Order: sequence, then C-alpha cells, then structure tokens
Amino acid sequence: MKKGDRLDNIEIETMAAEGKCIAKVDGLVLFIKGGAPGDTVQVKLTKIKSSFLEGEVTAIQKYSPLRTEPFCEHFGTCGGCSWQHINYETQLKYKQQQVIDNLERLGGLGLPAITPILASKKINYYRNKLDYTFTSNRWLTKEELDRAIEESRFEVGLGYHIPKMFDRVFDVANCYLQPEPSNAIRLLARKTAVENEILFDLRRQVGFLRTLTIRSSNTGEVMIILQVTADEMKWTEKMLKTLTDAFPQITSTNYIINNKRNDTFADLDVICWKGNPYITEQMEKPDGSGTLQFRVGPKSFFIKPIPIRRMNYIK
Repeated sequence: MKKGDRLDNIEIETMAAEGKCIAKVDGLVLFIKGGAPGDTVQVKLTKIKSSFLEGEVTAIQKYSPLRTEPFCEHFGTCGGCSWQHINYETQLKYKQQQVIDNLERLGGLGLPAITPILASKKINYYRNKLDYTFTSNRWLTKEELDRAIEESRFEVGLGYHIPKMFDRVFDVANCYLQPEPSNAIRLLARKTAVENEILFDLRRQVGFLRTLTIRSSNTGEVMIILQVTADEMKWTEKMLKTLTDAFPQITSTNYIINNKRNDTFADLDVICWKGNPYITEQMEKPDGSGTLQFRVGPKSFFIKPIPIRRMNYIK
C-alpha cells in the first residue's frame, strides 16, 4: 500500500476522536474521515505509518442505518459539529465509550460500572458564546473560486477557521450553535464591514476588523466584543452603533484594541463602550429553593452547571 491508493469495500467498525472512524486493513488500524459506523466505503489513503493508516472516504458503497441527514449547510467544511451525520443516540454511546477508553487505556484506571450519559434537551442553540473572525479573503469552495476569478472580485467573510488552517476562514451563513439574535448580529456586522470597506486580511495581518464575540444568557441579555487593530473610533463606533441600534437585546457593548499577532485578549484591556461590562446568567439553586444569578464578563469562563439533584453519578 502507498499514499493515494484507493481501498474498496472497507467496513467501518466504530468511531474515533475528532469525528473520525475506525476500520481494520491487513491487521492495521485505519482512521477514516467522512464515514459512519456501519458504512461500507471506498477510502483514499492519506497517511501510512508502521502501526496505523489514515484515509478519507471517496465513495459510500453501503450506507449505515446509524446515519442521519446533517441539518447544517456547513457540515463537512466546519470542524465544529463533526458527528452531525450520525443520530444523537449513537453519538452519546460513542462519546461515552471514548471517555471510558481514555480513562482505562490511556490513564490505566480501573472503573466501576458507569451509568449512561444524560441526553441534552437541546441539540441546537445551546452555546452561550461564539467567536467569529473577519477576513477580506475568505476560504472558497471550488465553484465559488471559479466565480470569483471570473468576476475579478475578492470575497469577504465573517465566520470560523477551517480546521487546522489559522489563516483560512469560511463565511458562515447560519450557525445552529447559539440562539438568535446571534446569527442576525453576525450578518449585520458582515454587511456593515462590506459596505464601509473596513476589512482585515488575516494572512498579512493588515486592516482593521479582527474578531466579533457574541455572548448570550438565559435572561435574554447579549454581549458583543469587537476586536480591532487600532484606536480608530470612527470605524469602531460605526460598527458598534449599528449593532446596538438594531438589537436592543445587546446590553453590553465592548471593544478591544489588539495589534498582536494573535486574537487572545486575556492580557488586553476591554473597553465597555455602552451598557454594562457584564451580562447576567441565572440558574436554579440545587435545592430548588430559588435561583442564583451570575455576572459574566468579557473574560469570564462560564458553563451553566446541572443542578446537583439531577446529576448522573458514577455508581
């Protein structure tokens, strides 16, 4: 076998990390991108090592009954929801097995019987924070690239990084991770950037706009954090005013001046331009006697915990 070879009638056995699947070929483990457990596929080899192989699906010869239709138009491009083509019940099964394997095989621990993962009530719109990157030269599919060359135009984007490519960002039309008005805020920010030609070239690190962070809470409050490269208030205020005027849900409007080579801002000042420097999250008290409130700031790491009385303990 050599890189580039195509293997037919490969039966996928199980799931691995990062959305990859596992099959066996001539006694070697084959990690496959683009399949599902139960699929029979044709695979193109992309990496050959002495102890394992890697490949990608080029044709599905028999579909697994565990498959489902991905609901996101960006599935396959975006690396965020890599198991969306598999039904949720099966996802839970394999995710739990990965936890057990990591603890037992990698950690060398002996585990008691573990109760099943509690299924989430929401498989869409459950995130409370998303980060989007501006680019004046977004990643294009082949069809989009052909059109752009023919029309001699550049392509603007506000979206996510292509997996393992720091300088490639694809334009997000709709994301199912965070509830509205997240999508609408992002689309208006993109429109404002295009109309005013306030863009940013990620590869060359030139331009003005860098990132837009949207945080939302279960109280209905929304925070936006705009990262820019310089103290040019004309364009900063143009963007922030446009967004806050259009969305009364935005109760915290912030910006950061960042001229570093990366987008991390833990060491930078966050300037509150309008509203509060926080949004409010609310959760039920563990004993059910009332609610707790938390002020979540731009640099806060907040995950809403499950009330203790409903947690699924290891038994």
